[in-house]
Amino acid sequence: MEYSPKKMQELLNKNSFYFKKNFGQNFIIDENIIRNIITASEIDEDTLVIEIGPGAGSLTYFLCQVARQVLCYEIDDRLKSILETNLESFNNVDIKFADFLKCDVREDIKKYNYKKLYVVANLPYYITTPIIVKLIEDRICVDKMVLMVQKEVGDRFKAKPGSRDYGSLSIFINYYYDVKKVLDVSKNVFIPKPNVDSIVVLFTKKDKKIELKDKDLFFKLIRDSFKQKRKTLRNNLKDYDLDVISKVLSDYGYDLSVRAENLSIEVFACIANALCE
Repeated sequence: MEYSPKKMQELLNKNSFYFKKNFGQNFIIDENIIRNIITASEIDEDTLVIEIGPGAGSLTYFLCQVARQVLCYEIDDRLKSILETNLESFNNVDIKFADFLKCDVREDIKKYNYKKLYVVANLPYYITTPIIVKLIEDRICVDKMVLMVQKEVGDRFKAKPGSRDYGSLSIFINYYYDVKKVLDVSKNVFIPKPNVDSIVVLFTKKDKKIELKDKDLFFKLIRDSFKQKRKTLRNNLKDYDLDVISKVLSDYGYDLSVRAENLSIEVFACIANALCE
């Protein structure tokens, strides 16, 4: 079936499909937005693309045109016939009807021959962060991610020190990926229409990450530093060696009265490494 927003809606109606809130289903119907996502992804014939939550396959249809292979994870098996109809002209797509968060993705992708691994998806709002954390913590070597997410969450992913959106999640993501905005997306381009606007964010894997002596300590330090965001490091890090922390901070022109939101990932890395000595 050739894609168009109208045809997709007709297909949904024909199958008496109804949206389930608990699956966070908001299907994109704007072809221009989809094409912008494809362009930003820079997918080629060497690329295996993972799509999480393909819905009716509107984005999938265009992914299949440019990728070597597309592997979709869809939790709602009521979409099976709809996806089969929408994607019937392609032989380079596999759809796994399962909960992505429970899947062994590293095992799933072993059968594919590819040079680059991308994740391109319109993510369900309610599990956006768990999906990204899983991709990182399961050590799935994703080279690039182009993700449509809730604007508020996307702003946290790409936040810089000193901004109100900057927090422990920003640092966690930015340790592994360079993050930038691709475009803003109005809530009016989805069915059903969500309550908030979205943003498309590009994650590019860092070739060289900051050297850490103890990665677990580093991320614990980050979480503790932002435990109470409006409090200073002196108050949030009482259980750490404050003399060591103070010395590192002074090298960067700060003292213990600074708040975590003002410190870069490099400063936190230096603190964590100094605490290991």
